[in-house]
Amino acid sequence: MIATSDFRKGAKLLLRGEPYIIVDFQHVKPGKGGAFIRTKMKNMITNLTKEETFRSGEKFEIPNLEYKNMQYLYEQDGLYHFMDQDSYEQVSFDKKQIAEALDYLCEQTVYSILYFDEKPISVQPPLFMELAVQTTPPGVKGDTAQGAGTKPATLATGLVVQVPLFVNEGDIIKVDTREGIYIERVKK
Repeated sequence: MIATSDFRKGAKLLLRGEPYIIVDFQHVKPGKGGAFIRTKMKNMITNLTKEETFRSGEKFEIPNLEYKNMQYLYEQDGLYHFMDQDSYEQVSFDKKQIAEALDYLCEQTVYSILYFDEKPISVQPPLFMELAVQTTPPGVKGDTAQGAGTKPATLATGLVVQVPLFVNEGDIIKVDTREGIYIERVKK
């Protein structure tokens, strides 16, 4: 059980049979009446955000969540197929379910799959991924005079990130998947 006094950003709770993650919360103690908690929560299945108010002291169940590492195999007919490394069981997701990880899908890469009540609900990419630069304009000496210092680069997955001028086509770069930003160029 999780009580309203245990609410933190990132805390998970079961509300009306669905798992939610707390995005933001505020404890309010009016001059008259009992205290209450205003929350902003995201449904972990639909990814919809909603605001909800609870009385202080309310308790909620903790959702039955489990993470499994699964390897991305391929995409066919709009379905993305993953395989459990231990049991060789395969699961499929549609484009809407994996929207957050779509820019980071690479075949043969292992992803963290979130299960709720033994049903897969979402895909999370690794925190950092090494991706190849497919296209980027050449860095020209003097471009930094206007304060640019970066240029757009399209990666193998289709994701576009800002990279330093010294990055060229064919280079492998490390990307932070939480924010979609360039970290460093990887030496071959």
